[in-house]
Amino acid sequence: MRIILDECVPVRLRHELPGHEVQTVLYAGWSSIKNGKLLQLVADSGQFDIFLTVDKNIPHEQQLDSLPFAVVILSAASIRIDDVRLLLPEFLRRISEFQPGHVYVLFPPS
Repeated sequence: MRIILDECVPVRLRHELPGHEVQTVLYAGWSSIKNGKLLQLVADSGQFDIFLTVDKNIPHEQQLDSLPFAVVILSAASIRIDDVRLLLPEFLRRISEFQPGHVYVLFPPS
């Protein structure tokens, strides 16, 4: 899968998704761009299957059902790498079911 990490996701996470092409919003040159325009840039690029974020507000602020990629929200306790990392096993287990135009929210294991 081709994954782009939102700038609120710890950059080091890109090294923890083996077997996938992972890029960051920062590396793409899209840092500090507001969500609506950012999602449009990701869509227009045609380069990604998944937009990975920890921003829980995106579904309430943006129209996502027409996007050509899935949006996956890691609902971590914080944006610290240790908290976000807890959600990676679930993300990797479910990665093949993520469909374009859908939003998926992953929660930490209980």
